[in-house]
Amino acid sequence: MCRTVGGLVLVGVILELVACSGSGSVSAAGGSTSSAGAPAGSGGSAAVGGDTTSSGGDPTTTGTGGASSPAGGSLGTGGTTLNPTATGGAPTGGSSSKPSSATGGVANTGGSRSAAGATSTGGNRATGGATVAGGAVSTGGTTTNGGAGTGGAATSAVSVLQHHNHASRDGVYVDAALTKTAAASLHIDTAFPGAMLSGPTYAQPLYLASSGSGPALAIAVTEQNRVYAFNAATGAQVYNVLLGTPLPRAQLACGNIDPLGITGTPVIDETTRTIYLDAMTSVDATAANARHLVYALNASGSTTFKSVIQNQRGALMLLGGKVFVPFGGHLGDCSDYHGWIVGISTTDPTQVSAWATRALAGGVWAPGGISSDGTSLFFATGNTEANANSFAPPGTWQDGETIFRLAPSLAHVTATTDYFVPTNWSAMDQADADLGGTNPIVFDVAGATPSGLVIGLGKDGKAYVLNRANLGGVSAPLAGATVSSGAIINAAAAYSTPSGAYVVFKGSGSGCPSGQSGGLTAIKIGASSPPTVSVAWCGGPSTQGSPSVSMSNAAGQDSMVWIVGTDNKLHGLDGVTGASVFGGGATTDTMSAVQKFETPIVANGRIFVTANNQMYAFSM
Repeated sequence: MCRTVGGLVLVGVILELVACSGSGSVSAAGGSTSSAGAPAGSGGSAAVGGDTTSSGGDPTTTGTGGASSPAGGSLGTGGTTLNPTATGGAPTGGSSSKPSSATGGVANTGGSRSAAGATSTGGNRATGGATVAGGAVSTGGTTTNGGAGTGGAATSAVSVLQHHNHASRDGVYVDAALTKTAAASLHIDTAFPGAMLSGPTYAQPLYLASSGSGPALAIAVTEQNRVYAFNAATGAQVYNVLLGTPLPRAQLACGNIDPLGITGTPVIDETTRTIYLDAMTSVDATAANARHLVYALNASGSTTFKSVIQNQRGALMLLGGKVFVPFGGHLGDCSDYHGWIVGISTTDPTQVSAWATRALAGGVWAPGGISSDGTSLFFATGNTEANANSFAPPGTWQDGETIFRLAPSLAHVTATTDYFVPTNWSAMDQADADLGGTNPIVFDVAGATPSGLVIGLGKDGKAYVLNRANLGGVSAPLAGATVSSGAIINAAAAYSTPSGAYVVFKGSGSGCPSGQSGGLTAIKIGASSPPTVSVAWCGGPSTQGSPSVSMSNAAGQDSMVWIVGTDNKLHGLDGVTGASVFGGGATTDTMSAVQKFETPIVANGRIFVTANNQMYAFSM
């Protein structure tokens, strides 16, 4: 079931899943529900609200009316169209009727995309629609937005639909207005006031261009399980939807987020204007009733998904008519969690597949989550354990410390072309120096052999450059180097300029050019056979955030790296030299507390940043 909100369809999928035969195969035992369910109703049960494929909420509860939990409960026949002043679900929800387009209650107006749903071959919809290298269109019509992501001129219809703008996770935005000269005059936009939030906020903001019937929307999600949309021009609130009660930190065995609600960056299907996200909810704020919107899985043999021990930090991905959700554990690596990827059909939520690490731990926990080349999913796993809480590696490699390439079916891979593992994986496990802190980036480097690459960064301070067509199994990388004196965590960005191809990340560089230091390090990927890796520059403020990149045209002119410093100010650096272009602005441009992992986005000549309690727009 769905609710239309200011032109945006909000879909929350709550699936209780049971094991099926076969590795990585699961099926749904409960219907999906509206993501904007009313607080604590008594109904929508399977007993009176239809069978397990109906839209009548949680089949384990009973009653005849209302939502079955704060996180769900279908609107059923009592649903209404949500407008900026509406709240909650209809009081007579939970009927036995099913939505017209799906058997499991996912958006009846936007479940599937048309066969021609992609914007263009390799199209970068977020940055102007021009073809970019590596930008294959996925099957099923899902917009993948390109590999290298450096094409297209800025238009008035720009959208930012996912983490770091593209499926490749390169973090590149093309905007003709953002030249280095113009950037010097950036300031907090006083025409965008009052965009207040109830935080804390870890997820990147998103930007949805107007469909013609309403304003463009700047969208934020918070740990309070709230989804906010603001008029992108004025900052006026368009809607504020509560998905359910978040889980207090005190109810977790470990962790560092309080409360725990929505952490991972959502993903938007622009054609259907549908937002997909994951939220940790609990009807009574206790661990006993904690659940993710996608929860309780049995898959991969005896591997069991237990919501309360799993955390959902990584950004979501749309590919091939499915939404993919990565999972890891909480800070502290407690309990018997696994790394998981869960795939849910956007047209039939009873069609669910899952992949899990064979060993304990091995979380997929990087803020950037999953990347894609338009055909496959790429992700990195963390350290694995022989036994829960042992922090000792298993005797044999069992999916930890790995960069994987999986098909959308999520079938386990065995060919060495489909995974990469450092030869010292066991020592990395033991030292908690894993690959899982940063998502892989799909990146093309013109002139290199091979040119189609995957870039991984580790908590061991190393960069791993891999052949996208043959990841190599347990082996040395195609190219690599120690590029940081400390752990590399957060989302990196990759970009090409007339001076070469670069990857920039949060971290103290190892082997910085003489006299340079700072919170960011940029490495240059040499266009040779094989490619080379060298530290290009070090600079910028102390930061806990993730960088993004703007350029004024597809050739990489005016490349600038954007980051929020620990001073809660926006900073811009020259993408080639690391020199300061925008030094944090005036005192009045200081934002309220900005959480670690946050990354700025660029849309229509402005830069948007989400802080704990407010969204900010910077303009010139």
